[in-house]
Amino acid sequence: MYGQKRIRDYGITIGSLETGKRNAITDVAGVKVGHSTLSKRSMQTGVTAIIPHQGSLFKEKLIATSYVINGFGKTMGTIQMNELGTLETPILLTNTLSIGTAADAVIDYMLDHNQEIGRSTGTVNPIIGECNDMVLNDIRARYIEKRHVFEAMESASTDFKEGTAGAGTGMLCYSLKGGIGSSSRKMEMKHGDYTLGVLVLSNFGTLGDLTVNGNAVGKKLISLIGETGEKKDKGSIMIIAATDLPVSDRQLKRIIKRAVTGLSRTGSIITTGSGEIIIGFSTATRIEHDKPHDHLSIPTIHEEDIDIAFRAIGEAVEEALLNSLVTATQVIGRDGQTRPALGDLLEKYDIQL
Repeated sequence: MYGQKRIRDYGITIGSLETGKRNAITDVAGVKVGHSTLSKRSMQTGVTAIIPHQGSLFKEKLIATSYVINGFGKTMGTIQMNELGTLETPILLTNTLSIGTAADAVIDYMLDHNQEIGRSTGTVNPIIGECNDMVLNDIRARYIEKRHVFEAMESASTDFKEGTAGAGTGMLCYSLKGGIGSSSRKMEMKHGDYTLGVLVLSNFGTLGDLTVNGNAVGKKLISLIGETGEKKDKGSIMIIAATDLPVSDRQLKRIIKRAVTGLSRTGSIITTGSGEIIIGFSTATRIEHDKPHDHLSIPTIHEEDIDIAFRAIGEAVEEALLNSLVTATQVIGRDGQTRPALGDLLEKYDIQL
């Protein structure tokens, strides 16, 4: 995507399952991703929008849930989503202090597209996630405006930029430049072939822990360049998982819990100051907003089929996170702060992964 050099271009193959065509969350049919990127001096931030399908999300909701590995993070809308098991808006990612602005914009967007909200039916439940970009971005300036949220949603496409883009513009990961990364896996079953895709907003970890396909790359980099920033992990990661696998919200929660296996293989120990939050949805079934005359019929896989999905999400999260690192580009942000990009270091020191 976008001609960026990704982890597979370094000769690294993560896991055993085959990827989708783009090796991205948008391999799940109907899913699109858009960015609004703000990058100028102390302004290093942005918005990323995940559009789950191209119909009316409010009128045709999707099976959805979330899971918290470590709760040092902020989200909006996940309580109702977990209670009802459905998603009815785009998912927006931004910086910590811009959650309110993002929510206001999504509400405006949904009201504009659904005249019945707040009149003949109930209200709407926006889903917003965040990470803290205050090292590179002047987060107190609150640069994000509603127009940036609209730009992210309206620019959504099947191809999108990774690394230093959208909500990932000012993020750090393993003491290096982090940001947006994505990957996907195919799942072959007797009753059909399915896809699971992941998008991450990476902003956690310390350099010494970074592991690439079992290789202690972080320790090797420290021996060459020394530490690149604070040794204490104060960041977070937002993980968005999409699939066309027919599952219940209970089964989906079981699947997204396994995102932790992918995180751990990159070196994460899930520190106290790091928030690890996963939001997942399935496009396989659309739940009509208006109550039908008959009962709902929702197809789900048998529990014995689920292990391949457990493997898929672990592999996709691991690769998406590594893609967020190798596609990221260095920026000089607030007070001249900066962090190196992994791709630049690999080239400079001729490090083989």
